Amino acid sequence: MINSKKIVALLASSAMLVGLAACGNSDAKGGNGGESKDVKLLVWTPQEDQKAGWIQKEEKAFEKAHPEYKITWSNKVVSEGDTGNTVKKDPAAAADVYLFANDQLGALVDSNAIGELADSVAQQVKSDNDQSMVDSVTDNGKLYGVPFTGNTWFMYYNKSKVSEADAKNLNTMMDKAKVSFPIDNSWYMPAFYYANGGSLYGPKGNDGKAGADFGGDKGAAVTKFLAENIANGKLVDDANGSGLAGLANGSVDVIFSGTWDAENVKKALGDNYAAAQLPTVTIDGKEVQMKSFAGSKAVAYNPSSKFQKAAAQFAAFLGSKGAQLDHYEMRGVVPTIKSLLDNDKVKGDIAAKAQADTIANTSVLQPTITEMSNFWDPTQNFGKALVEKSVTPDNAAQKTEDWVNQLNKK
Repeated sequence: MINSKKIVALLASSAMLVGLAACGNSDAKGGNGGESKDVKLLVWTPQEDQKAGWIQKEEKAFEKAHPEYKITWSNKVVSEGDTGNTVKKDPAAAADVYLFANDQLGALVDSNAIGELADSVAQQVKSDNDQSMVDSVTDNGKLYGVPFTGNTWFMYYNKSKVSEADAKNLNTMMDKAKVSFPIDNSWYMPAFYYANGGSLYGPKGNDGKAGADFGGDKGAAVTKFLAENIANGKLVDDANGSGLAGLANGSVDVIFSGTWDAENVKKALGDNYAAAQLPTVTIDGKEVQMKSFAGSKAVAYNPSSKFQKAAAQFAAFLGSKGAQLDHYEMRGVVPTIKSLLDNDKVKGDIAAKAQADTIANTSVLQPTITEMSNFWDPTQNFGKALVEKSVTPDNAAQKTEDWVNQLNKK
């Protein structure tokens, strides 16, 4: 449990962040936005945040911290993954404050649908978070959005079948246990190609002209590895929840997912519940490190808001320590702020530790540039072809080149 001194420190730090966000117009991007004592704010959050009462709690706390506003709140259900497309349709009619997955950042910036953070809030984000989280909300050197949780995937396993030592290498696990992996999911499958030296849009993932470098001999070796292990049954596709169901009935021992599945995995595995960062994998006789896409979910304000200053302040408030702690306690949403990750309650969370270790050690920053829109469908189709075994060890090289050529099509 968190002791009283820690709680006081957390609340003080939260107040500081909100206070920074509340600075005068000289510290706010885009001027005062025409706000007055009467303020109306439309807020988009996932259904789970509204069902748990998290957003309502933070709205009441914000009102208490800002008595200068008389706020009329409107809450609408829009998930972080759907926000980008919804906002882009009509930024002027979109929410004043919304949560979003950072892979949508480039499109939101291009649509002028996301506000740049005030200098003081940007500085607070930089001091509170690891660089990977800061990078996840940065576009051309400017910060947009306050990260509130990491967004990546890692490994869950049955520790009665897989030891901690076994869990360090995928091949070892495939020899001893049944491994389920979302092969036809384009958010997961690139982990193998990154492992064997591939890259997407340059070393930093921000050079659209660099394209996808998942081909050649190194890419063909990965495809052959996947095709062989799908054919021999050592690697099974995790589709439509089959991996989680397999953990529960004992037919699967290892799955790959994120913190959103932690409670379900705990129920499935009971005392045998374990999680870890991504393992290495041995491809073509060489042990290499699997790497997942990593990013964040963040809070942003709409620069088209009629109450831009209040919207910017509330976005900062939702990303503050107090709100992140509430989010974790009410919904299990793992925070990004370093001091919160170091508190006793979060530190004892197995999934939270696996996520933090993965982001720090076995991930790459997910590209947010608009060229990524051409990545998802061809990659999913390639994964499906692997699962259906139309990609084989014999045609792996040619099929890999066909896939990469699709990704790099102008």
